Amino acid sequence: MGADDRKEDLEYEQRRALRRAKRRKKRQREAVLKLTLGVFLVVILAVTAVQVRGILLKKSGKPTVKEVILPPKTVKTPPDYDVQLLDVNEYSRPGIPLEKVNGIVVHYTANPGTSAQNNRDYFQGLSVSGETSVSSHFVIGIEGELIQCVPCNEVAYASNDRNSDTISIECCIPDETGKFTDSTYKTLVHLTAWLMGRYGLNSSDVIRHYDVTGKNCPKYFVEYPSAWEQFKKDVNSYIDSYGTREPIEEESSQEKEG
Repeated sequence: MGADDRKEDLEYEQRRALRRAKRRKKRQREAVLKLTLGVFLVVILAVTAVQVRGILLKKSGKPTVKEVILPPKTVKTPPDYDVQLLDVNEYSRPGIPLEKVNGIVVHYTANPGTSAQNNRDYFQGLSVSGETSVSSHFVIGIEGELIQCVPCNEVAYASNDRNSDTISIECCIPDETGKFTDSTYKTLVHLTAWLMGRYGLNSSDVIRHYDVTGKNCPKYFVEYPSAWEQFKKDVNSYIDSYGTREPIEEESSQEKEG
């Protein structure tokens, strides 16, 4: 074989090698393209599946992740209180079931200087004297002491037309101004916050006796509406500071009834 033949063979082999290299690169590019298209297709299918699932959940009424709402904060622990339930009688504890609690009514005792115990005992005495019909679920004293007189699942004679669906709180006062002591006020804020959580209420469900009948009760909160609004703000602040998002235990028929 001459020199020219060898040169021709060499050039031929180089051309073959070059063609093989080009074919390899082409196959590699095609493989990369197929892989890219495959990944893109998988992503598109996954996104579509999530969207379809969300639409189906909405149609079925089941909440999607975005629709989940955290429960409101609630105060689970009540202030310390003494259970001194009145005897069942027609004048102060009729024993009528209170089937649903729709509100909380704040009162004042209108007899300056008396204690929570004095007022509780007055309610009890009505079972004998029968002079009038009046009572309250709770009474808060001047020193912040708290007595429960009527179970929260029974009617108390305190709020006229709202007796059938509200919890009543009587607050003792030190003088004729009707303004509560700091201790009374603190217990009232805590008690109200706890009751709101227990019965699923908000601050608009907390009212004065005045809001039911127009009576000047509780006197200070009627004569100073800004003080009443501040009280409700203080209750909400208490809930925000001391409340949790844990579920409230269901009410039982046993005392403490709260």
